[in-house]
Amino acid sequence: MAEDPHFTELGRVPSERVVRIADEMLSLSVLEVSDVADLLKKRLKINNMPMVGFGFAGGSAGSGAVPAQSTEEKKPEKTTFDVKLEKFDAAAKIKIIKEIRAFTTLGLKEAKELVEKTPAVLKTGISKQEASDIVEKLKALGATVVME
Repeated sequence: MAEDPHFTELGRVPSERVVRIADEMLSLSVLEVSDVADLLKKRLKINNMPMVGFGFAGGSAGSGAVPAQSTEEKKPEKTTFDVKLEKFDAAAKIKIIKEIRAFTTLGLKEAKELVEKTPAVLKTGISKQEASDIVEKLKALGATVVME
């Protein structure tokens, strides 16, 4: 029976069967490990079982664990943005109100109220290109605007 230093630190010695299974798993590819995890989740009826401990690539038991490339979740790229007016030059207030009316469906009164309650979100759920265009136009008029 092979001795695993991780188990002896905990005061347990693994059985030969457990050692054989561990050695076999260490020789699996990342895709095969993922398949094993999926199969275990299904058979054990476990939902959202984390892949902790399964992040190793093929190799011998002495090579150590190597994090799997596919276990890192990449943050999805943001596709919708909000445009927020943070502050503006008082002399440019009328121009800013007119520009806000140009890219929204607001009337004069609503646009004026929106500008006066700064900081305020001017438009939500728009594409990056549209948001960039709005930010550029308003900055050119003397406003401080951010894309969120």
